[in-house]
Amino acid sequence: MRTGSRRVTGTLIAAILISLGATIAAAHFGPSGAHSNGDVALAQPGWRLSQPITYENLTIFPVVSPDDANTSEFATLDEALASGDALVTEQGASMRRMRDGVAPYSATGPQVNQLALINRGKRPLILLAGEVVSGGKQDRVIGKDRIVPVGAQPLPLDVFCVEHGRWTPGGEQFSAARLMVHPSVREKAAVEQDQTQVWAAVRGDTPPVGGSSHVVEQEAAVGPVISSGALALALESAGTQSYQKIYKSSPIGGSAETFAQEIERRSKRETGALKGEHVVGVVVAFGPEVAWSDIFASSELFDSYWPKLLRSYVVEAMTRPAIRRLASLDDARDFLRPATGHIEEESEPGIYRWRKQSEGRLAEIQLDALSPRQVTLHWLRVLHGD
Repeated sequence: MRTGSRRVTGTLIAAILISLGATIAAAHFGPSGAHSNGDVALAQPGWRLSQPITYENLTIFPVVSPDDANTSEFATLDEALASGDALVTEQGASMRRMRDGVAPYSATGPQVNQLALINRGKRPLILLAGEVVSGGKQDRVIGKDRIVPVGAQPLPLDVFCVEHGRWTPGGEQFSAARLMVHPSVREKAAVEQDQTQVWAAVRGDTPPVGGSSHVVEQEAAVGPVISSGALALALESAGTQSYQKIYKSSPIGGSAETFAQEIERRSKRETGALKGEHVVGVVVAFGPEVAWSDIFASSELFDSYWPKLLRSYVVEAMTRPAIRRLASLDDARDFLRPATGHIEEESEPGIYRWRKQSEGRLAEIQLDALSPRQVTLHWLRVLHGD
């Protein structure tokens, strides 16, 4: 009898706990896993989308989080190149580490898709796909997110060329361009990993990221911000000019800067009143299409990349028609749903893990640092063009 009584009592307690748990879950998430404020379950816990910031055909949705990791132990490529803590040269140039016991690095000769990098600083170095390094025989963009540890041997660095016509001597060493190629080009480097497609995107021969070849026919366009092919035409006519010079000297440069400053002004007004939350990234829409996101482990890291990320989004927007219909907050939430699909992984044990998950037109790339602790430093999601 006592055994039976204990079983009944245990069953009643379990039922009460299950019922209580369901009540709490309903209060926090509502029906179908949605939060009470209307948010769907996002890819990472703690993320929330703030109100959109729109100018012309570009909409930025700030991603905010109550968590703000300490990422000061990592260096960005721009700051490391500027301080001399990182050294990048053409492969084949003689490179000697400023540390005892490390021999010069040399190779067979300069190659379009490979540079050599040394991290001689005191912090691991973060590289993001699409970052521009300027110099050498032609400007290049970093081909893949990764981390370069302190004290590593000279690293053969996979890159993509963004100047089809130039292979002439510039400075022997590369400098920080403080630029990120616009998303249509960056996607071909980060996701497709294909030089031919990078060149095609630079020329404007492929549908824009997140778009398709027939999107203009389906939407009521009200005219372009500059022209849909402005950047491609500037690149074609420039011949041997670098991506950096084109951005700064062409009509695109001045207009893009005005555009970016207006987005920055509106962003500060929208996010300045946040309490207890930090802006750690953005979801980006061009016209009605949510196509891109860059999200970081900390607001400090996001702030470091934000100026050149914003200008890359602006250049992308300027090469597209200005369409009246804009993406909504619900569209951005849908874009950040947890990923499914095929997974690819690469890693350097104890240093970092690169992970790509893709399904249909969606691709997601995650860069995890494994030391001194595991943390997702950068999270990218992109909607492919057709």
